[in-house]
Amino acid sequence: MDLVPALDEPLKKVLGPPTAKVMAEHLGLHTVGDLLHHYPRRYEERGQLTHLADLPMDEHVTVVAMVAEARLHSFASAKAPRGKGQRLEVTITDGSGRLQLVFFGNGVHKPHKELLPGTRAMFAGKVSVFNRRLQLAHPAYELLRDESEEAVESWAGALIPLYPATAKLESWKIGKAIQTVLPSAQEAVDPLPESLSEGRGLVPLPEALLKIHRPHTKADIEDARARLKWDEAFVLQVALARRRHADAQLPAVARRPAPDGLLTAFDARLPFTLTEGQQQVSREIFADLATEHPMHRLLQGEVGSGKTMVALRAMLAVVDAGGQAAMLAPTEVLAQQHHRSIVEMMGELAEGGMLGGAEHATKVVLLTGSMGAAARRQALLDLVTGEAGIVIGTHALIEDKVQFHDLGLVVVDEQHRFGVEQRDALRGKGKQPPHLLVMTATPIPRTVAMTVFGDLETSVLDQLPAGRSPIASHVVPAADKPHFLARAWQRVREEVENGHQAYVVCPRIGDEEDDPKKGKAKSPEDEAEKRPPLAVLDVAEQLAKGPLKGLSVEVLHGRMHPDDKDAVMRRFAAGDTDVLVATTVIEVGVNVPNATAMVIMDADRFGVSQLHQLRGRVGRGSAPGLCLLVTEMPEASPARQRLGAVASTLDGFELSRIDLEQRREGDVLGQAQSGARTSLRMLAVIEDEEIIAQARQEAAALVERDPELTELPGLRTALDALLDEEREQYLEKG
Repeated sequence: MDLVPALDEPLKKVLGPPTAKVMAEHLGLHTVGDLLHHYPRRYEERGQLTHLADLPMDEHVTVVAMVAEARLHSFASAKAPRGKGQRLEVTITDGSGRLQLVFFGNGVHKPHKELLPGTRAMFAGKVSVFNRRLQLAHPAYELLRDESEEAVESWAGALIPLYPATAKLESWKIGKAIQTVLPSAQEAVDPLPESLSEGRGLVPLPEALLKIHRPHTKADIEDARARLKWDEAFVLQVALARRRHADAQLPAVARRPAPDGLLTAFDARLPFTLTEGQQQVSREIFADLATEHPMHRLLQGEVGSGKTMVALRAMLAVVDAGGQAAMLAPTEVLAQQHHRSIVEMMGELAEGGMLGGAEHATKVVLLTGSMGAAARRQALLDLVTGEAGIVIGTHALIEDKVQFHDLGLVVVDEQHRFGVEQRDALRGKGKQPPHLLVMTATPIPRTVAMTVFGDLETSVLDQLPAGRSPIASHVVPAADKPHFLARAWQRVREEVENGHQAYVVCPRIGDEEDDPKKGKAKSPEDEAEKRPPLAVLDVAEQLAKGPLKGLSVEVLHGRMHPDDKDAVMRRFAAGDTDVLVATTVIEVGVNVPNATAMVIMDADRFGVSQLHQLRGRVGRGSAPGLCLLVTEMPEASPARQRLGAVASTLDGFELSRIDLEQRREGDVLGQAQSGARTSLRMLAVIEDEEIIAQARQEAAALVERDPELTELPGLRTALDALLDEEREQYLEKG
């Protein structure tokens, strides 16, 4: 069935080319249907005003307020040397705070006539700071006149929708465009099965669209939101349920470990017992591997919860059953690290075909892009003959040349760093689809797991193995309290004097290629943002000559030659280096139990989950860890609040909630993590946990009954709209 013509109508025809162009370029809106689904961000009551006290810096805002005073000033400038320059300063108030508006030059005449004290209007513009006071320069404004004969009370109570807007298109202009297309809402085809919407008391879709854009009461808004959230959750969960259903139809080779094989031999030589959680998750994985459909499992575990051990046991089980296992790591440093630690854990079990190898041994090979030709040839040969049961590598594993004897399991480490195409290419190397285990150390709240990884079963490791130490985290406000930074370096020296080591992490490398445009600021929260982020090469030099003089300081970053990187990591792991100054290449998987301190420079430039990951590199041994978050951000800034949150808890799940609440969800389906358009416009994955869980159940039951959705043309239409080309591929490749 085609999309409904009325909703498919290009905006160019309805609103004219200039407006349509701005909507397409800045808001990603192309059709009448797109515009109807561009919902208000919030509503203002005319009688009740926005809090001017809470304005966010550097954002486009729309406020409803009253003019308190207006003053016209004359001044001399280069353009108006005789004191003929004019500046209009208007102060508006909403009871919670005051805000200054400024207009210059010829732009002062109209507002000077219109913005008289006592006038109420909507103002839109970008919030900036001048002389330590918030202001809007040259804001657009719309006077709120009572044009009809309505009673004052109903006028004051009317709800004004405020839309996500841009500098080129103010909220009220979007509102007017929506009023033009609103009659088309009657044509909207309902994607929800009737039994579902009636059973849950949801209003019909056309009514929901009318109420969201033109509510008369707050109850209208609630009705509309409840309905539109269900649409989003349900259509998304149906897409994921169909994906799971299709996967369940695929054939796979069941892989059951031999009773007294490699896995048994490995378990027997472990110097510790697995945690309860590791045992439970292993049982779930082995049950999946024993079925004749490919496993699709997401293993999420806190940094250091022992995911690698669980993955290794799964790989050994597959090798036991005659297959091969491949582990895909996002960086060479990490691939080498995994290879080293797995070979160490396995001992003589990793020496298959060699003298001294154990009876059940297999070969564990490493395959990365920078290996020498001879070593690479040997690794490829070991894979194609089946000599190597386990291969660990970067995306070099995906190249056409790489052939497996019998690929049975793919383990992907740090899922979010791999493109779907890459995983897909590796999965295509099995004679039948291999089993897939995806690991992440970024804790994902349950609802996000249901939404983003809805086609994967989820296992969670949340206990830390015995012997891991607590990590103390503190924010170091370098600008407000420089002596705190001096003390930080002193603490690093103390750790080294006690026989330990430290990391210093910087956002940038510092060789020219990497140098961002000097004047470019990421966000003018503060002067701190005006300079380029601190760089590894500069910081290492300053520390070696200054506060850490006399200690051995080395650098590590992504553009070094792989052999050099490996040599640096080996020296650090061996304890020959006191302080390693690095970029985020150490974020994942680097394991040096003797490193107890970490100083993160310009910590505000990193995301919450990234800081949590980095911090997980210390406290990996028996000595307590210390993580210092250095920032020049002012105390009240959102960046400082974010760092405060990271310092206050070690619970990754709690942090991932905070992170999500601050960042919103990005495009949950596709790879577009930002931008004006997201497949979730109404649904907030944290708040709407219940709706998502219920929608998942309903979707699974529906797809079980009718995988092709033959009885629900409206739902198929909505799925087509959701799964445009790019997202369709994304889901296809899972």
